[in-house]
Amino acid sequence: MTKYGLVGNYWLENLYNRRHKWVPAYLRTTFCAGMSTTQRSESMNKFFKDYVCSSMMVSDFVHQYEKTLDARYFKKKEKDVRTKSTKAVLKTYWSIEEEAASIYPRKSFKIFQDELFNSQQYKASKVQKEGESKIYAVAPNGKEKPIYYVTLESGEAKAICTCHMFEFLGIVCRHILCVLTKKSKLDVLPYHYVVERWTINAKSRVILEIPVFEGYVVTQEDPIMRKNKLMMQFYDIADLGSQSSFKMNHLSLALEKVHRELLLMENIGEKNFEVGDMSHNDSPILRSQVISNVSQTIQNPQHVPTKGRPKSLRAKNPKETQSVKKRHYSICKIEGHTKNNCPLFGGIGNINDNISQRLDIEEQN
Repeated sequence: MTKYGLVGNYWLENLYNRRHKWVPAYLRTTFCAGMSTTQRSESMNKFFKDYVCSSMMVSDFVHQYEKTLDARYFKKKEKDVRTKSTKAVLKTYWSIEEEAASIYPRKSFKIFQDELFNSQQYKASKVQKEGESKIYAVAPNGKEKPIYYVTLESGEAKAICTCHMFEFLGIVCRHILCVLTKKSKLDVLPYHYVVERWTINAKSRVILEIPVFEGYVVTQEDPIMRKNKLMMQFYDIADLGSQSSFKMNHLSLALEKVHRELLLMENIGEKNFEVGDMSHNDSPILRSQVISNVSQTIQNPQHVPTKGRPKSLRAKNPKETQSVKKRHYSICKIEGHTKNNCPLFGGIGNINDNISQRLDIEEQN
């Protein structure tokens, strides 16, 4: 601005004062899930345009919107099933890759795998030591630039790279992996390099703090949070139980039983109350839970290739694929047989007998 005489320009001065909000150099240390442009919103616009349009009525829009969300959820569940029922294809022999395959879903693991595989193309050399910390210069093999500096803290296997990919995306970069695998001889992925939102169990985690009115914070141990969680479960159970009288009676008996057990816990105390005190012999809920747990551990068998010579992929000549004409008997004009096995005349022997009988009759006449 000084060079081109724009110091007095109000718009440029205001934009320069807010440079830490839009210049990538200031945002690399802020977690943005890897989004640096409007690509996320543009992709969602393209996704919704396949289901809705501007001229659609409100009633149709609600129906299509629910259909859109169902399609989105189904695609996510399909990816979760593929992650849990299949094994990832590994590219290296490092145990850190195998451990990451069990932590990340397939999409996040693909990013980590590319970084780990490309880290083999870099070399790290120690350039400085500050106390217990060591600074390494990481550059591609056979090249001097670009150079990234990785600061490794001793004892914790914690490193900081100048590219700040981990701080911006949440997945460790190839420069840190180069230092950890070659210099530190690390075989496991450190826990501080695993961001929970990218893991397989990201949706099953408990939200410990939920801000509500006037700065009040509800924690996991707060009775309001426990009550709200139970009310959501009771609403789903009551919806299922009201579908028929049989389900309603079954739900009423189960609630009475649970009510008695809760009263028993208040009388004798939660610490003195054990799970064995409850009679689960006649509990179908427990049995269904055990069956569901067993079914979750059972997966599809491993694919075994077919034994023997594989099928030929040779392109056949058009004459080889022509259909062969069926044989037919010239007298009865029926396809699929000859005169020896004709169903009308009973074969060639019966034909000769018929001819001889006709000749005898003509001679007698």
